[in-house]
Amino acid sequence: MKPLLAALALAGASLAGAAPFSVPVERFQLSNGLRVIVSPDPAVPVVSVYLIYDVGSRSEEKGRTGFAHLFEHMMFQGSANVTRGQHFATVEANGGSLNGSTHPDYTDYYETLPSNKLATALWLESDRMRGLNITEASLNNQKEAVKEERRLRIDNQPYVAAIVEMWPSIAFRNWGSSHSLIGSFEDLNAATVDDVAKFFKTYYAPNNAVLALAGNVTAAEARKLVEAYFGDIPRQPPPKRPDLAEPPGVQPRTEVFQDRLARVPAVVLGFPGPVRRSPDYFALAMVDAILTAGDSSRLKLSLVKGKQSVVQYEADLGFPFSSVQDYKDPGMYAMMLRHQPKFTSAEIVDQAQEEIAKLQNEPVPAAELERVRTVLRAGRVRGMQTTLTRAQLLAQYEVFDGHAELINADLERMLGATPVQIQAAAKKYLAPDRRTVLHIVPSPQPPAAKKEAK
Repeated sequence: MKPLLAALALAGASLAGAAPFSVPVERFQLSNGLRVIVSPDPAVPVVSVYLIYDVGSRSEEKGRTGFAHLFEHMMFQGSANVTRGQHFATVEANGGSLNGSTHPDYTDYYETLPSNKLATALWLESDRMRGLNITEASLNNQKEAVKEERRLRIDNQPYVAAIVEMWPSIAFRNWGSSHSLIGSFEDLNAATVDDVAKFFKTYYAPNNAVLALAGNVTAAEARKLVEAYFGDIPRQPPPKRPDLAEPPGVQPRTEVFQDRLARVPAVVLGFPGPVRRSPDYFALAMVDAILTAGDSSRLKLSLVKGKQSVVQYEADLGFPFSSVQDYKDPGMYAMMLRHQPKFTSAEIVDQAQEEIAKLQNEPVPAAELERVRTVLRAGRVRGMQTTLTRAQLLAQYEVFDGHAELINADLERMLGATPVQIQAAAKKYLAPDRRTVLHIVPSPQPPAAKKEAK
């Protein structure tokens, strides 16, 4: 049997008629509820460790916004046997890389390092799951770190405040989805050590997590190490899940955001999306690919190269915080279009809707559909050549759907959407009367204060 990377490279050589490639998936579960997914691949002496917790900003309570993101920072502040900064230093000293990130529906942490250092990564992850160092000093330190991150990455970056802060508030009516992912300064300032300890105990438990290992590791080796490092961490009562259901009915909405940092205008438009992994979900994912994937996509040919109205675009199921892979309903299909100032944002919305209307009115031609399928399959092949991508996909399928094995099925199911299904999904979901629009308008900089004459 060929190593996985070689098999993927071979698949990439003949994409048009390629059979679906398969990622090995082995699983076991500890008595404390921790689910473990292993994908062996001895091609290179590297392993990725990906730990995902089933908690994100949509799990937060009113008055406690920003806790999920705060915890991403707190997890690097030391634990029972690891001092502050030692997690980063240890992984990097062993030739590895690492990071973490916060999302609406999950928080993740990951390391990629030489496979003979797997035990090191597992020890580090288990030590902070077992007992995070939550002190007044570490909490205050990370409160300030989050505030500074907000100032640098949101308040002082063009377009970011519009899509991170304002877009959710107009795209959703349920508070769980509409509040800020990064949280408010007021809520962060009010957080106490007891609040943080309660959040940690509730959500950072083995039975609320999935651990995925991909690379040069066997299931037997993984079981031995994971049992040794994680086996004695106690499970906790399952956390209560919030009701994220949107109120019935969909109302179109349009808002304007004055952006003092933007140099060209932009528009975000979105539509309430389907249930995850439903037939409509796969069909709408193909709608997005037809509109935006590759240099021959419809938006590229029509708006960028043709009308020359759009400068740059991005779109996805779940945009701006998620992708088709980690989309979870209720969610939006949305796109952001930066455009030439000589066109109004209303004209850009009309142009984008015209391209959508073409999909609604006529089935996509077979040749175009096959091109899009090839682009998507090639992208998946390239992405799956990294152990981190494989570990990430396996863990996400497990935490969202309870089946890591879907990594070997969902791409082909999406590519199998028919022209009739694609047309029906475009009609059902992307109608103007279901549309939310945010116009991002460059705002003049305030005049600089004049220096006083001496």
